[in-house]
Amino acid sequence: MRVALIDYDSGNLHSAEKAFQLMGRDAGAEVIVTSDPEVAARADRIVLPGDGAFPACRTALGEVDGMAEALREAVLGRAIPFMGICVGMQMLATTGHEYRETSGLDWIGGEIRPIAAPGLKVPHMGWNDLVIDHAHPVLDGIVTGDHAYFVHSWQFQVTDPAHLLAHADYGGPVTAVVGRDNIVGTQFHPEKSQALGLRLIANFLRWTP
Repeated sequence: MRVALIDYDSGNLHSAEKAFQLMGRDAGAEVIVTSDPEVAARADRIVLPGDGAFPACRTALGEVDGMAEALREAVLGRAIPFMGICVGMQMLATTGHEYRETSGLDWIGGEIRPIAAPGLKVPHMGWNDLVIDHAHPVLDGIVTGDHAYFVHSWQFQVTDPAHLLAHADYGGPVTAVVGRDNIVGTQFHPEKSQALGLRLIANFLRWTP
């Protein structure tokens, strides 16, 4: 199995690469960090990380010649399992509103809106409990009350409640995991979420949607 970790200059991929390599050993997975759309197109699993502002990440992804098209054909055309992480998850949305209105990939309907948490510090940073909304193979063995590590000021508000797999409580519900078909996304960083994150990565590598 070949896992493509997409590199489009959106931040440090080192910790994500190490976490996927660690859990990939038992799954026989080869983890490749790549900015080559042909490599991404041939992968058996695709992971899209992202750090920073939504419009900057979306622009950077679009500037990698052929990458957005390769991802669309692989994920939507051939149903290759896909995971978005942090802003990589947010880019699954229809539209982002950070700084300016920016079109997302529109693979899961919804909008990226600011976290509204009166009296609480934003960004939402640090450990928080998950609340599981819908069972999913990637969440196997993960239960309400398990902790994940978040760093974000904006959240994914999904159009279809069935696509909200888990949330956290931070002055109200804050989207933590979204998914549909062969696509999942986590707002938290699994590579920084210790046992929970490693379990989620292992589940993703075994997932056969």
